[in-house]
Amino acid sequence: MRKGPRESFSGGEWIYGRNPVEEVLAAGRRECTEIILPPAAPGEDDQIARIRDEAVSRRLVIRTMDSDRLDRLVHFGHHQNVAVKASPYPYVDLDDILADSARGDNALVVVLDHLEDPQNLGSILRTACAAGAAGVVLPEDRACAVTSAAVRASAGGAEHIRVARTVNLVRAMQKMKDSGFWITGLDICDGAKTYTDIDFKGKCALVVGAEGEGLTRLVRENCDF
Repeated sequence: MRKGPRESFSGGEWIYGRNPVEEVLAAGRRECTEIILPPAAPGEDDQIARIRDEAVSRRLVIRTMDSDRLDRLVHFGHHQNVAVKASPYPYVDLDDILADSARGDNALVVVLDHLEDPQNLGSILRTACAAGAAGVVLPEDRACAVTSAAVRASAGGAEHIRVARTVNLVRAMQKMKDSGFWITGLDICDGAKTYTDIDFKGKCALVVGAEGEGLTRLVRENCDF
């Protein structure tokens, strides 16, 4: 008996939704083995046709699947009848982001202080990508990783930006300072400046706090502004 899609590629994850799947294929940073698409039909949607053409060019296994089964496969995420099985998210080292930032006078890095909601993470990754950020830094513990839900929320933008995970966020911030970054924490507190009063030229890191709690104490104390 032929195995179902879940069993055919161990160690990967299902990325779902038209835009995320198209961007996974366009970015080319992940290994993909199979894809779920609606049945081919004359005059199909342009985006579906582009995804199908790319899947064919990459020799992916193309399958169809009824909506109920696909719902279960992607844990009831909004899949739009499209999903691709891909290798895990390709994190980079912080040193890679800093090396890329060293090539110019200006650079933006976004630091996330223990965000837990994949929707929020995805929205920030999408915005950081659109703003031309050099990368995003996440802590490894007590924080949301770049899951398929986060990729969906980013509309695929997560596939085009570098993301590093670090064991110690404060130590990573110090390493960024040593590389010439000025660090601005986003917070509502006594003595806070409005964003229009900060000079963001040069090498700038923006630190976003967690839902509800905001910036943790040590992270706040290590911000320049």
